[in-house]
Amino acid sequence: MTARATELAGRSVLVMGLGSFGGGLGAARFLLEAGARVTVTDLRQPHELEEGLAGLNGLDVKLVLGEHRLADFEQADLVVPNPAVAPNNSFLAAAVEAGAEVRSEVELFLERCPARLVAITGTQGKSSTCSSLAQLLRASGFRVHLGGNIGGSLLSELAGMRAEDICVLELSSYQLEALSASDSENGARLAGCAELVAITNILADHLERHGTRESYARAKLRILELLGNGGRAILSDDVLAHSPDESLGDRLISLDKKSGLHVDSECFRLADRELGALAEFNLPGEFQIQNTLIALGAALQLGASPERLRNALPRLEGLSHRLQDLGEFRGRKIWDNGVSTTPDSTASALLSLDGSCVLLCGGCYKRSLPLDVMLEAAHRNVHCAITFGADAELLASAFEAAGIAARKTETLREAMDAAFAEARPGDALLFSPACASFDSYRNFQERALEFRQLLRAPDSSLPLDSK
Repeated sequence: MTARATELAGRSVLVMGLGSFGGGLGAARFLLEAGARVTVTDLRQPHELEEGLAGLNGLDVKLVLGEHRLADFEQADLVVPNPAVAPNNSFLAAAVEAGAEVRSEVELFLERCPARLVAITGTQGKSSTCSSLAQLLRASGFRVHLGGNIGGSLLSELAGMRAEDICVLELSSYQLEALSASDSENGARLAGCAELVAITNILADHLERHGTRESYARAKLRILELLGNGGRAILSDDVLAHSPDESLGDRLISLDKKSGLHVDSECFRLADRELGALAEFNLPGEFQIQNTLIALGAALQLGASPERLRNALPRLEGLSHRLQDLGEFRGRKIWDNGVSTTPDSTASALLSLDGSCVLLCGGCYKRSLPLDVMLEAAHRNVHCAITFGADAELLASAFEAAGIAARKTETLREAMDAAFAEARPGDALLFSPACASFDSYRNFQERALEFRQLLRAPDSSLPLDSK
């Protein structure tokens, strides 16, 4: 057990939100192992938390489900909130007023991580970039730990981490926003913990939480606070437009042909150094080129040899639900881009496809995000848009107003029936929702898995796994 972990022994800790991707569960188990007295509170009912609760079976943890109780927050020494909990939450305010510390699961990890750390964020592409970087590093002989927003808590791996290992950590805007302020005692401990950071892009998203695009960008840019004095930062052009810290100087690796990372007609390159042949890159989607470029550049900075990177490039595997080719079903080519929860990400998928398609999109439309880019991309190759879910009518009307045929349905099952009915010979079927999933699903992954389940015939071999 680390010295930092022993500080938790005997303390009353409240984990606020068990979560759907393992963060709350990982925090609770870590805190229990460190000797803390742990209470887990979640607004959801037990039947909605079965997977997380199974991981707590047999452990000495107090559960408060279906509600939050003010007394639990006022009596806690430390509160560990789920990233979905806004910083201005009234229960958190009550805990602080009563003298409690508030620290996220990610912050608990960052304070204790003994390995070399790479932190990656961005509106789009952060999970794919992290996954590719981890694969490239492993192929180059490094021992790698991958976690964070991509799913799963790395707190459980702390005991086995070595100083020479590399930890690849994906961070969301929510997780970055929740880190202690850099001018605080806790925040000061985080400064310099990362050897390399990267921001894939800063587009518009989560404005219902952050309020403005500027506030959202500030949350993303907080990743630079983790960078050590000798560390490097890889930033795309749209990130640089948000004026990050000018003190980066020559520690900045930009995406430009003159001195930074770029792709020419033949190769991935860092300045004039070849990192891999474009012809040997097999991941579908134009957007994956930049993600992989950043991953290659990061791997090189961390000590991977160019030769090993070139050899590993053809073997990279993409994550599930990122413009994933599911083969043919009922005579139609099927593409699963179920990760999409914004119009921008659906536009990227459309621009990556050749030939006509029927688009399935729907759910809870994020009204702070414009539809223009998606509608413009849809003019290129969408024969018909099939909309579903809470905002099906709004989306169908937007497509029709843009001169694109559309059909409104209620459920995903009905949308799929309509899509196959509308598809012409040669049309592909693209599942790319462009909207949040919370009208009918816990998260994008649950929605995407239902899409695959609905596709499957008894003898189908379509994959249901989700990496």
